[in-house]
Amino acid sequence: MPGLDGIRGLAALYVVIHHCWLLAFPGYPVNTGPGWLGWLVHGRLAVVVFIVLSGFSLALSPARHGWRLGGTLRYARRRARRILPAYWAALAASALIATAVPALPLSEPPTFRSMIVYSLLLQDVLAAPAPNGAFWSIAVEAALYLAFPLLLFIRRQAGALTALAVVTVPIVAAGLLRPGLPANPRATGYTWELAPLFTLGVLAAGIVSAGRRIRRLPWLGMAALAGAPVLTLIALQGSQWTVAHYYWLDLTIGPAITLFLAALATHRPARLIRLLNGRPLQTLGSFSYSLYLVHMPIVALISTLIVIPHTGSHLAAFGTTVALAIPLCLATARLFAAVFELPFQRHR
Repeated sequence: MPGLDGIRGLAALYVVIHHCWLLAFPGYPVNTGPGWLGWLVHGRLAVVVFIVLSGFSLALSPARHGWRLGGTLRYARRRARRILPAYWAALAASALIATAVPALPLSEPPTFRSMIVYSLLLQDVLAAPAPNGAFWSIAVEAALYLAFPLLLFIRRQAGALTALAVVTVPIVAAGLLRPGLPANPRATGYTWELAPLFTLGVLAAGIVSAGRRIRRLPWLGMAALAGAPVLTLIALQGSQWTVAHYYWLDLTIGPAITLFLAALATHRPARLIRLLNGRPLQTLGSFSYSLYLVHMPIVALISTLIVIPHTGSHLAAFGTTVALAIPLCLATARLFAAVFELPFQRHR
């Protein structure tokens, strides 16, 4: 499917720049930076893209084969090879750095409990000091991977609308029964919130086996119509309101991302696909998982120990951190992927 690696790469790069912004402009969720950088506040939305894209990517093959997985054990082994070696290596490196520099932001010195919880990918259900603050989403994806065979079964037996309702209705009901859900500082329980987005991605993969009439619909235009009201609301309400209402905003932005992926699956628009499928973004996407895993300690070390002590303004700190951290993160992630990620994809 052309363009998907490019989207992964751009989303991962956005997360890196978001964390550069987060360290340069204190006060999150208040946007204390200049207005023209306000789009960097919402790193959570990049994770939403990852979640929808994961469901979509995993379901492409089953959607072409009657929504059948082709062997649960085979699927589990492939997923484990894909995420665990690089994740465990990044966890070990992050734990060493967090122990060596206890005051490092966006992480905490790990405890024995931390290492058990994070090694078993249980950080979304069990609170523990985080050696790397970006790892919360890896546990969410792992839990959704476990649910994937069940989603396919429901889709195959009962249809798309039933599968979506089974996952989404409880989430909406929980939100209505508990208005004003607070942000969770431990980042636990997000699997529940983000499951509908993963489900949307799974169901959207059906576009690859849809008839010509369905494939010719203006998917990109529908994506723009679905996303414009949500993005306008975020812009008007500001970052504090947005962060406090991620529970609902995630659900409302998910359809726009899903429709955009459907547009790519129909190979329209061609110019955008050529851009996303170009060599720079393809290469970036090939190690985007490693970039997500390793970037946070690098950004925190550069910002805290090198940049902030020697810059006089927050904007200068941000620009210097980006200039130093981005090339180092990219080089480190590419090397890291070559050792801990790509070999496990190529050799079975």
